[in-house]
Amino acid sequence: MGVKIGGQIEKVNGRELSYTEFAERYLAQNQPVVLTGLMDDWKASKEWVFTHGQPNLYFFSTHFSKSKVQVADCGTRAFSDQKRLEMSVLEFVNHWLLQGSGDNFDGNGQSVLYLKDWHFVKEYPEYQAYRTPPFFTDDWLNLYLDNYRMHDDPDSCQENNDLCCSDYRFVYMGAKGSWTPLHADVFRSYSWSANVCGKKKWLLLPPLQCNLLFDRNMKSSVYNIFDDISETKFPGFKKAIWLECIQEQNEIIFVPSGWYHQVHNLEDTISINHNWFNAYNLSWVWDLLLRDYKEAKEYIEDIKDICDDFEGLCQRNLAANSGMNFNDFFIFISRFSLANVLELYYLRGESNSESWHWSATVQHFALNLASIRKIALKMKSEGGVQGNLGIHNLMESLGDPTFLKLSTDLGRIYAVIHEQEKWSCTKKILMADIEKHGSQVCSPDDLVKFIDYAVSNLSGNCSEKNTLLSVLYDARPHQVN
Repeated sequence: MGVKIGGQIEKVNGRELSYTEFAERYLAQNQPVVLTGLMDDWKASKEWVFTHGQPNLYFFSTHFSKSKVQVADCGTRAFSDQKRLEMSVLEFVNHWLLQGSGDNFDGNGQSVLYLKDWHFVKEYPEYQAYRTPPFFTDDWLNLYLDNYRMHDDPDSCQENNDLCCSDYRFVYMGAKGSWTPLHADVFRSYSWSANVCGKKKWLLLPPLQCNLLFDRNMKSSVYNIFDDISETKFPGFKKAIWLECIQEQNEIIFVPSGWYHQVHNLEDTISINHNWFNAYNLSWVWDLLLRDYKEAKEYIEDIKDICDDFEGLCQRNLAANSGMNFNDFFIFISRFSLANVLELYYLRGESNSESWHWSATVQHFALNLASIRKIALKMKSEGGVQGNLGIHNLMESLGDPTFLKLSTDLGRIYAVIHEQEKWSCTKKILMADIEKHGSQVCSPDDLVKFIDYAVSNLSGNCSEKNTLLSVLYDARPHQVN
């Protein structure tokens, strides 16, 4: 059964696009795009590729040979993914050099291998293979993981696991014929993928059509869209209308939240990939987490009456299956709420004008708080969420160097995005306000009250209509200028 192609992904020169235009056209609208012109000065584009466009595998075998990496066997299915192997980069390169190329199998009948999810930045932070384009720097996920663990589990927090769960910045390497099965990205995050060399074929399906990929019970999805798909098992599949993209060398594709996609390497390829989320797609993360929670709860419902801590077990299973649980997510959004408020206090303190709140940076922080507030209200409406969350002590965070680093780094990101000359942060005035409000945030309701209190105080000295308030309570993401 063939797939129906309904259009191509738009290609845009990234050097001719402002951040505001990118946010309005692609982040807020959740639409894919391919960006050109953003990789010319990357170290990876010079050292990882020969002048004729082939990957410089010798460079990897001499500089990163001992790194342990996960490699997918493209010819062997393991549940909804491909079978994974662990080997050194040197072993992987030697296999690549010995194999031919083809569809899943090389010329000797052996499976084509595809190096995936290599945490290169964490393993080689000094190498600086590339600079993340400004369009993708508002990255709450990796900023957070540079400072905190997403989930603290004393049974699994072993030193040798640090690289395996510490960030979502990856290098992928695969010969012609390697591929990735149909999937939507982790956490329903955004992703961007930059071809350092080679050519990829992408097939993408918009979220509104993704139900067509599942069986009648919405439990299992199609593995390979080019297989002979059973109409009995997947009755809606033939109705799906796909977007196609051929991604060339030095092009970056942006894949929005919830878009299922399948990717084939048409040539020997090396790519750099990030997953991330921020205010624009935070609701996707929560919606998926809630769905995963309900599935985890349903799966063990039959032992509820004999389990001493059934809810605790559900949350442990949720963290194991999804990478975080309700408590982890709540602490995450609480810390980002405080960081955004702290940066707003800094901006107000630096300005001598009553119109300080008109700036693009202030409106961006307000958008962030509006998004978090909306999610907190959703969490509040879920009865099972109440009483199961941890405590975030705001005053303790303001005295924590790790949190202050996260907050300052967030401010620096927006200084670059909105082209400000300097950035810092201040906490003295905010500490006094928190003492009046109360320092503990223990529930989604507490978080909403803290955001409302902080914004009210920030807006108190403004005589004209306050855009901070209007963005917080009324704005949609595309309204931020």
